[in-house]
Amino acid sequence: MAAEKVQEFTAPNGVVCKLRTQCFINNEYVDAVSGETFDTVNPATEEVLAKVAAGDKADVDAAVKAARAAFEGPWSKVDGYSRGRLLNKLADLLEQNFDEVCSIEVADNGKPYNEYSAADMPLIISHLRYYAGWADKITGETYNLPGKHVYTRKEPVGVAGQIIPWNFPLLMWAWKIGPAIAAGCTGVLKPAE
Repeated sequence: MAAEKVQEFTAPNGVVCKLRTQCFINNEYVDAVSGETFDTVNPATEEVLAKVAAGDKADVDAAVKAARAAFEGPWSKVDGYSRGRLLNKLADLLEQNFDEVCSIEVADNGKPYNEYSAADMPLIISHLRYYAGWADKITGETYNLPGKHVYTRKEPVGVAGQIIPWNFPLLMWAWKIGPAIAAGCTGVLKPAE
């Protein structure tokens, strides 16, 4: 396991931000298999914020393998109520780190802080809480047909592949990871560059 790599910067609002710069695979931060990195740049200032891991096919394969193992292993035993609690805990953590998360996202995508903190972050937190509410309510249906009793059962399908565009990265993340976790799936997410 590689040591976690963190780069810091101070946002214009004075918030000290810590950026983890590695791939997050199998619940740990790891360097890209290739060892390659690329610069992530603040579009407003053209300042390099950090050198981040340049994941490629080998990293995606490792992430999918880990997500599949989690899906078939411990994650399959997590019930809907517990998945909802985990999503709410994630929303709680975003609220607790509101200024730092807003500052990182503003530096990464160039959106004004006031707009991001007033619109995007509240929506991100709301979406996570919305899907948390659904996690224990995903059920099947029953049908009575002549001479038969039929039922459907909704089950998680496996690993969800998710790709995030540049313009609303964390909001898109919430739109993708929220329903996947609520439904009991695991996921591999490719963030914007």
